[in-house]
Amino acid sequence: MNNVTEFILLGLSKNKKVQILCFLFFLLCYLAIWLGNLIIMASITYSQLINQPMYFFLNYLALSDLLYTSTVTPKLMTDLLTGKKVISYHNRMTQLFTTHFFGGVEVCIITGMAYDRYVAICKPLHYAILMSRQRCNSILGASCAGGFLHSIGLFLLAIFLPFCGPNEIDHYFCDVYPLLKLACTDTHKIGFLVIANSGLMGLGIFVVLMASYFMILCNVRAYSAENRRKALSTCSSHITVVILFFAPVIFVYIRPATTLPEDKVFTLFYTIIVPMLNPLIYTLRNTEMKNAVRKVWYFHLLSKFKFKIILK
Repeated sequence: MNNVTEFILLGLSKNKKVQILCFLFFLLCYLAIWLGNLIIMASITYSQLINQPMYFFLNYLALSDLLYTSTVTPKLMTDLLTGKKVISYHNRMTQLFTTHFFGGVEVCIITGMAYDRYVAICKPLHYAILMSRQRCNSILGASCAGGFLHSIGLFLLAIFLPFCGPNEIDHYFCDVYPLLKLACTDTHKIGFLVIANSGLMGLGIFVVLMASYFMILCNVRAYSAENRRKALSTCSSHITVVILFFAPVIFVYIRPATTLPEDKVFTLFYTIIVPMLNPLIYTLRNTEMKNAVRKVWYFHLLSKFKFKIILK
């Protein structure tokens, strides 16, 4: 039985000046997320990089970044400008499902990218076979399936929770732990299921990723100085993304079902900050990506300029 039809999000702050500053900051972040990830997607799609597995995954990582952050950021910015931050029960469940679905897809794609780097560096002679386009499509499909299983598990845990009041969520979006705090039933066992679904899964994937990069570092010692530099440059970008994404996730979900004031700050990292930094991390530290951006956008601007001259 639910007596609650809507929830009130307390947000990041009650101070009006802080809310306005936060709105301007997140507006700039959201614009940067869209601009940066669209540039990456266009540059990969309209260049030869789309045929390489690493950039095939990077293209879909950029797309998942856009979809993932769009489940949270627009609502957050709207609430910063409104007096009462309300979300209906059905919208709450929709946000819970979509946020964890696209977040799960992103985690799986990052794992696929790490596997690609492992095969490229540790098994270069078998790379063409192990990372064929069919295998890449299979990994992408498995990423979507993994994201769905992750989100549907949390969705089913949350949809059967009874809410009798109060209805104030001390967060800026509808996550699992704040909802468990409001449920008028014993959520002790459900909390352990959430830890298994999100916390242990995130910790396990993080350990696997770090182990794969450790094996890569061991293998590149036998490379020449130039090849070692290229391999380390590529892997350092991946390691940066992995740490920035997984460290806050593990902090939030690995502990028992409790909410801390720091959760809001850590959640901002993997919902907004990392999707904004991904384009910078993967372009500024990647020569092939920088060259593709220059060629695609230079050709686009040059074609547009020539078309205007012909019209005149």
